[in-house]
Amino acid sequence: MQDATLPRPALLGIDLGTTNSLIAVWQDGQARLIPNALGEVLTPSVVSLDEDETILVGKAARARLTTHPERTAAAFKRFMGSDRQIELGTKTFSPEELSALVLGSLKQDAEAFLGHPVAEAVISVPAYFSDEQRKRTLFAAELAGLKVSRLINEPTAAAMAYGLHEQKFERTLIFDLGGGTFDITVLEYALPLIEVHASTGDNFLGGEDFTAALLNACLKSWQLTPSMIDPQGMASLGDALEQLKCKLSEGPQSLSWRHADELYEWSLDEAAAVKIWESLLARLRAPIEQALRDARLKPRDLDSLVLVGGAARMPAVQQLVATLFGRLPYRHLDPDTLVALGAATQAACKARDGAIEELILTDVCPYTLGIATMRGKGIDGAFSPIIERNTIIPTSRVERYHTTHPRQELLRIAVYQGERPWVRDNILIDAFDVTLTPTDNIQELDVRFSYDINGLLEVDVTLLQTGERHSHSIDRSPTGLNEQARRDSHNRLSTLKVHPRDALPNRTLLARLERAWMQSLGTQREHIAEWLHNFTTVLGGQQPAEIASHRSELNKALDQLRL
Repeated sequence: MQDATLPRPALLGIDLGTTNSLIAVWQDGQARLIPNALGEVLTPSVVSLDEDETILVGKAARARLTTHPERTAAAFKRFMGSDRQIELGTKTFSPEELSALVLGSLKQDAEAFLGHPVAEAVISVPAYFSDEQRKRTLFAAELAGLKVSRLINEPTAAAMAYGLHEQKFERTLIFDLGGGTFDITVLEYALPLIEVHASTGDNFLGGEDFTAALLNACLKSWQLTPSMIDPQGMASLGDALEQLKCKLSEGPQSLSWRHADELYEWSLDEAAAVKIWESLLARLRAPIEQALRDARLKPRDLDSLVLVGGAARMPAVQQLVATLFGRLPYRHLDPDTLVALGAATQAACKARDGAIEELILTDVCPYTLGIATMRGKGIDGAFSPIIERNTIIPTSRVERYHTTHPRQELLRIAVYQGERPWVRDNILIDAFDVTLTPTDNIQELDVRFSYDINGLLEVDVTLLQTGERHSHSIDRSPTGLNEQARRDSHNRLSTLKVHPRDALPNRTLLARLERAWMQSLGTQREHIAEWLHNFTTVLGGQQPAEIASHRSELNKALDQLRL
């Protein structure tokens, strides 16, 4: 029995996003967003290494993307599950290590908000994340000192938050376009049951790609190439175009940018942007059509549309959705916060909180999983599905196979994910060997896939002739982490200095002033230089009240300049 004097374990939900991350807690019968050290609920998923080798996470790091691009990393979630190494100054990090630093920052915010340590959370992942990407997310949480009670698909988490708001019986499509990933989920509410019927997506389509398309178009119009511009200049231009993209809904926009003592100007309106984004907008259609086909529904069969993710705010995206479905999506829920609120709701469900005990959620495996086989004489590398996409999970499915020839001594089981008939066109998840006892006959075997609620896969191979069974949990995939690699990550992060949370508002303002100075020209730049000098002087005085007052005034001034 738990000691009544100890705090009850916090029911936390985390949206670990490509662009921004959030943390929420289930408290007093509802999900609440937890503010960070700056009093904001959105923490940019950006990490920077300061000149004194101190790690900065969040808004301060994002400001340094422009001023110190060689020491700052963003959008690293897109490389989760790969062997990509990211250099920040003199140090090198993996995507999961950088993700762990973001999770650690959210953990600190939660502990400051709740007043006690936290150790467990539900974390959301894109629905189309592979087994390896999910494992790396779990490892990132481990590095941050968090136990993951469940991984939940992002659109499913949004659906849980939406279901609590609406309390309706209806069929809904969740359209989740974040900074780096795109997910579509079709589900049905028959509360207390939320049943996912189909989920699909694109792990390499998001708001970052729309900004990159603007960057390419802008450089083309100026007859420049990225190789002609230094990293700081590219970061500055990318930042300016991101701001321009976000302002397009207000009307035509223009930007001025100086390079090599020459001033470049570019103007853009919504119609021109749509033309630039034509291929990206087209890519949004295929997952929508596939999800509806798998759910056996027509657009007219849906009762509602819910947009999730910051990039879903773009007018071009909203117009596409309205055109495809002949109706407007719901607008009264914040697309940036739904996933975190839903993850906290799932944490409450898992803990059987009294206010939400009745809510039941089913989810699906969003992609087909199978093995490589030979199909007929000389036809090697055919994909044989075992778990079809959009099968309700948790699930366990078995298929029977046979060896290719008598006296066979070894059998390779190669596990793939994908929707193409040949394995060469799908994603290799893992491969392992099963030793056979040679016989004079062809041998039969059963291959069973077990896919759990966190989206992790286990494989069992049973040799029918002998009853011998081989189990494989896919912990050693080609891009997987062995124990030494895990220890190295723990050691590397344990030696880092993380900027103190209570001093982060000051460091964030300094970074913001530096970025504003870089983006400005003429008299405006002179004013910002004076602000930067004055604030540095005030910090040197070490008077907390004076620092706080000065910081508040400068943040308001920068807000008015929209810098």
